[in-house]
Amino acid sequence: MATKTPTSTSPAAYGEASIRVLKGLEPVKQRPGMYTRTENPLHMVQEAIDNAADEALAHHGKRIGVTLHTDGSVSVEDDGRGIPFGLHPDEGVPVVEIVFTRLHAGGKFDKGSGGAYSFSGGLHGVGVSVTNALATRLQVTVWREKQVATLAFAGGDVVEPLVIRPAGPPSSGDRKQGTTVRVWPDPKYFESPELPKHELVHLLRSKAVLMPGVTVTLTHEKTGEVQTWLYQGGLRDYLAQHLNGEPLIPLFEGAQYASSGADETFAEGEGAAWCVSFSEEGANLRESYVNLIPTIAGGTHEAGLKDGLFQAVKGFVEMHALCPKGVKLMPDDVFGRASFVLSAKVLDPQFQGQTKERLNSRDALRLVSSFVKPTLELWLSQHVEHGKKLAELVIKQAQARQRAGQKVEKKKGSGVAVLPGKLTDCESRDLAMNEVFLVEGDSAGGSAKMGRNKETQAVLPLRGKVLNAWEVERDRLFANNEIHDIAVAVGVDPHGPNDQPDLSGLRYGKICILSDADVDGSHIQVLLLTLFFRHFPRLVENGNIFIAKPPLYRVDASARGKKPAAKFYALDEGELQAILDKLRKEGARDGSWSISRFKGLGEMNAEQLWETTLNPDTRRLMRVECGALGVTETTAALTRLMGKGEAASRRELMELHGDAVDVDV
Repeated sequence: MATKTPTSTSPAAYGEASIRVLKGLEPVKQRPGMYTRTENPLHMVQEAIDNAADEALAHHGKRIGVTLHTDGSVSVEDDGRGIPFGLHPDEGVPVVEIVFTRLHAGGKFDKGSGGAYSFSGGLHGVGVSVTNALATRLQVTVWREKQVATLAFAGGDVVEPLVIRPAGPPSSGDRKQGTTVRVWPDPKYFESPELPKHELVHLLRSKAVLMPGVTVTLTHEKTGEVQTWLYQGGLRDYLAQHLNGEPLIPLFEGAQYASSGADETFAEGEGAAWCVSFSEEGANLRESYVNLIPTIAGGTHEAGLKDGLFQAVKGFVEMHALCPKGVKLMPDDVFGRASFVLSAKVLDPQFQGQTKERLNSRDALRLVSSFVKPTLELWLSQHVEHGKKLAELVIKQAQARQRAGQKVEKKKGSGVAVLPGKLTDCESRDLAMNEVFLVEGDSAGGSAKMGRNKETQAVLPLRGKVLNAWEVERDRLFANNEIHDIAVAVGVDPHGPNDQPDLSGLRYGKICILSDADVDGSHIQVLLLTLFFRHFPRLVENGNIFIAKPPLYRVDASARGKKPAAKFYALDEGELQAILDKLRKEGARDGSWSISRFKGLGEMNAEQLWETTLNPDTRRLMRVECGALGVTETTAALTRLMGKGEAASRRELMELHGDAVDVDV
């Protein structure tokens, strides 16, 4: 009997052997974009530079040198303690080999006075292992304890095992201590193999600025040019060099760090150094760092600087009665014309992603604000004339903002439908700042109304679950009261994907879905997302739709050591475990804390809802996008989920993925 040979179009078999487990550095090679920026090799080189900077930050080195070789490789050397090269007590492998070949292995997990690094940018033990994985070759040389250790890797694997020899005299090229890493980036992982020289120069110069007294050099082997940076004046000199024209008032600079016993709120050594300038026009220079890591997307430490400046200037204006009647100051009126360099030191920083472009640590806002505000208040009281100049600039900014808002209001004045009675509107008419929260239930709506910022935040409570609008005709939408109220409150009529709707009536730049962190809340989210994607697609396309992420747990911790009693919020089980691990690390014993699970938003009081979900500086807010699926695939997925004739398809989906769902009993 003839056997039919499968053709190339036959579906691939899916079984136990189809599941792959990536080991070692394979995850990095498979998905490099998860671990580093792939436009060019700068970030993978920066990982080695950051390690050298961490040694200087810990006061174990005074020199960092980077060399661009003619063969395309890059060397980074320092005079720090040198990576240990003895055998690891548990793994039985040289420590220097583990550092470069294992993800989540390093010396920066133990923060605090007892750890090898009190303050550093290293968090995950991922950095230089990623550098190694994405390099055709990487060589390491370590000088430590009168010995020299060398080894080399290719594609993340050891190709030249560890060799240890006695260190020679300085004339032989050996030095007392330090590490040199030479790396050849693999061009296949990057859009361009070339290092952007201006970005590298900016990075090295900033390291020198943030560490006065540390010498940083960049050597171009091809031309023999050597660039050297050594700043004694720190942030002030750096900001002054980059300002366009004369500042409105003298540069405001300061530095303050928590000391042992003086401040029990923050760990010893946590704090910030800053230098701020104000100008009436021109481009602003804004740079921030956390433990010497550049945070180009800002974060909570910048929010703390913004808050501290605003509170101090607002207090000065009120004390001297400088504000005209009807003018209300906002934080952006102060921060909008500010140039600054900010360097924060945080014991255990929480970054957004491995590339560490944004700081997410909530405590950093309070840390920086609590140091900046009293310092500026004192400076303004000592320099009243300069304070009045600054107040005049801030008031002018506020008046311009309010005039812009009034123009928009007049443009919309005629023919606007009466706003729904359930809507608690905001005072501002500035589309860039306004946001409305579509809140599940009247009880949660009450807490949101009391906790919100009434200047810029509106609240529209929704009663029950919104109608599934996937197959509802557009002319029947307004038969549903909830959908009618949403459309009128937002100020945009329902439309189709190919329509050109009139968005001039849009009243809020952000439309935020705020529901309970449970199954019912997720259902309400899906129903509202279905409504917006089907009948308000231009709002999704323009990035106006957001999902607020309230916490599921609250942890009340009693005082531990010098740490006072505190409360923490966790979005899910993973964050809850991370909080408990942190409490144990700070000396809290098991059972000394209490864990509360929020059954719904209505259980939160106004202060809790503001702190966790409404405050722009500390909340979790996700923008809704079609993402990699695209509009066509998203439409097909929603048809399967929400279509009336798709019951069989949904059942198949649940049978396939039902085991992946966690159910709270």
